[in-house]
Formats: sequence, structure tokens, C-alpha cells
Amino acid sequence: MSFPKQFLWGGATAANQLEGGWQEGGKGVSCSDICTGGSHKQSKRITPVFEAETFYPSHMAVDHFHHFKEDIALFAEMGFRVYRFSIAWTRIFPKGDEKEPNEAGLKFYEELIDECLKYNIEPLITISHYEVPFGLTKKCNAWASREMIDYYINYCEAIFNRYKGKVKYWLTFNEINSATMALGGFLSQGILNEKEKSTEFMKQKDIPKLRFQGLHHQFIASAKAVQLAHRIDSEYKVGCMNIYATSYPLTCNPDDVVFNQKRNQIFNYFCSDVQCRGYYPSYIGRYFKENNIEIEMEVGDKDILKAGTVDFHTFSYYMSSCETADKSKANGEGNIMGGVANPYLKASDWGWQIDPKGLRYTLNEIYDRYQMPLMVVENGLGAYDKIEEDGSINDSYRIDYLKAHISEMHEAVLDGVDLIGYTPWGCIDLVSASTGEYAKRYGFIYVERYDDGTGDFSRRKKKSFDWYKKVIATNGEDLEY
Repeated sequence: MSFPKQFLWGGATAANQLEGGWQEGGKGVSCSDICTGGSHKQSKRITPVFEAETFYPSHMAVDHFHHFKEDIALFAEMGFRVYRFSIAWTRIFPKGDEKEPNEAGLKFYEELIDECLKYNIEPLITISHYEVPFGLTKKCNAWASREMIDYYINYCEAIFNRYKGKVKYWLTFNEINSATMALGGFLSQGILNEKEKSTEFMKQKDIPKLRFQGLHHQFIASAKAVQLAHRIDSEYKVGCMNIYATSYPLTCNPDDVVFNQKRNQIFNYFCSDVQCRGYYPSYIGRYFKENNIEIEMEVGDKDILKAGTVDFHTFSYYMSSCETADKSKANGEGNIMGGVANPYLKASDWGWQIDPKGLRYTLNEIYDRYQMPLMVVENGLGAYDKIEEDGSINDSYRIDYLKAHISEMHEAVLDGVDLIGYTPWGCIDLVSASTGEYAKRYGFIYVERYDDGTGDFSRRKKKSFDWYKKVIATNGEDLEY
């Protein structure tokens, strides 16, 4: 009645939201580095030309670059069996198009990986997590160009060879399906269609054809990376990673049911269908036709996709929403992925609706579709955390959120789902990818860093720290606090 004995409990972060040290060790400029701070009420901005007096949170983030040994020791204290992190592409290839990798960058991640292994923590590495080299955006508009495939594979070859024997699990792209939305064009693919000095992140000029062409290039790159990884090390396991934005029909009106089905096909399944099954699904043809999208494929692309399917499927899950064909219904507050509010659910400080049972539902839906091992590699509650007078942080609301979701994961395991790991997002506080703020905190570990640029980066444990430590120690059997 418990989780599998070898279940991978841990946590997840991303380089561009965590590391800082943006100009140290030969690192180049990534697309995340040109994004200003923001909030859930004010969009962050994209500034291709740096502004002298503007705050760029990713430049220092929470300074993991200088604190990684301290941070990993804290993860080990919690009992982590796996740590999902990403490699900053621009630490390895500063501009993205160099032929030879940057040794200082390779060495930094080797030290980080070795620190994990010292504590028997399995590294789970995201190869590209929302930080395309800005040099490639300037050179070829990033993933809009097929040139990116070779740049990406060159990068993969460098890290696959360097960390052979030390790493087992890889993810090709973080939340690849974000590029089915307008904001994902820059966030995920580095595509920048504006020529202005600055533009709001939430109001980018969008060219859907470029985004979906970029996705095709990423599909080919992912498939080639899978094949390359298996050639370099037969022990390598390579997975995909999607946002899973669970949605339900708002009503039992058949119009709502069909509307929700179509939305799920495009957002939740299109990318993983290609990466897990190895071919474009039949339903995408009508969508492309109705949206004037025509994908340019080269001879052999279909064979590459077929030969490069992933070994396992991972996804992020934070919330759910409802869908309706009734255009008079407004989107739910804070829901950047669309959808209307579910009257049966409560919401977080950021307006994200909390739906633990939706995670069980989602795990069953995905596993029934692909029949391959699954990991929940992002899940958590972004909230305003308060330091009490005695220095403690009583984040019982976070414990309640995670407890409920872990309980539903357990139900999914009993349902027969092959769930092999769980890495809650932002296990240590970091910068929000969507809003560019520190105030939206997820971690078990509080970092003294604030949206006005102050803070000494000191770390302190929240109440959830010891709770999660107990959860791991009991393999998910004791969720009380």
C-alpha cells in the first residue's frame, strides 16, 4: 500500500532561476538574462539592450553558483534521493554556436554533480530549461531556425560525454508544450519578433507559424538527443517534460466537452504524442489548417522522430481549470494558460486553483495513453512566506498543499500507474519564471533575497523542511505534521 521502494523523492530547480553568477566562469547571456523583474500584477519586460538602472533578478537569483555545496547538503539532510536541476546552456557554449565547450562551465556542473553523488542523490538534468543563448536569438531567431538543431546536439554531445557514468536521467526540454502558447515563443524557444528596445513579456508580438516550426525543430533535436545519448551510454534514460494543465468541461453541455477535448489535444498532448509515440497525431492537421500553419519538414524527419522516442514521461502539475465554448465567460484570475474558474476549488495567492484530485486524474490519463514510467517533476504552492519574530517560517499552507497532492499520487500508484519519482518545484526559494519575482516562494528553504534587490542570500529552514524530511524517510507513509 506504499510507494515503490526505489521511489525517487527529491526537489527541482532551474539554473536561470537559481544560480546567479551570470557573468562568472565565462558564462554568456541567455534569454532569461535580458528579462527584468516583475510581479503577478505587473509583467516583466524583455530588454534586448540592457538598462543600467534596471533590476534583472536572474543575474544573481539566489546565488546558488556560490552556495551549491551548502544547498545540496540541505537537500541531503531532507533525504533527497534525486535532485532535478538544469544546465545553463550559456555556461557550456556562451554564444551557443561555438565549436568547443567552455571548460569552466563543464567543471562547475561536474563539481555540482559530484556533490550530489557524495550524498547518494541521483542527478536528473534538464538540458534546456527556459534559457536559450541570446547569441542564437540574435543570430538566427533561435528555434525558428533549423540551424538550432546542430547547435543543440553539439551541446548535448559535450555534456553527455563529460558526465558519462555519473548521470542516468536527462530531460531534453523543459515544458516544451509552452510553445503552443504565445508566451512560449520567447520563454521556451528564444524567438523574438519585436525590434523595440523593450517589450512586455505578456504582450509579445506573436507569429504562430514560427512557434510551431520551432517546435518541429525541437522535436527533431530531442529525437536526435535520445539517439545520441543511447549511443554514448546505454545506461542513459532520456525523458520529455510537459506542462500538464488539467482542465475539465465547465458544464455537461456537449459544446463544452468537445471544446475541452480539443484544448487538451493541442496543449496537453500534442508535444508528448510526438515525443512518446514518434509521429505527428492525426488531430493536429485540422488545427494547422485552420490556423494557417504549415510545417516545413526535411526528408528523413519522420524517421528521426520514430527512432528517437523518449524513455519516460515527466510533467509539471500545479493547478487545473475549466473550459467552455461560451466566450462570455472570463478567464480565471492568474491563469496564464486560459480557462475559467472551477466553482468547487480554492485558489492560491496567485489565483492558481488548487486541485489535488486532478493530479490523480492526470497521472491515470497520461499513463493510460503512453504506458511508460512517469515522474511528477514540478508541483508546489507559490505563496507569500512570513518570517516570524522568533525567526521561524510556519508554512503549514504549503504542507497542506503537498500532503494532499502526495496522497493523490499514492492513489494513482494503487490505480496501477508506474510512477517512479516526485520532485516538488523550487525546493529552495528562487525567481519565478513567469513573473520574475522573489515574493512567489515555493521552497522548503527560505532565501533572504527580495524584489527590491536586497538580502544577504542566507538560508533558513521552513516548517515544511522537517515535514518533507519525514515524508521521505517513511517513503510517503507518514504525511502528518
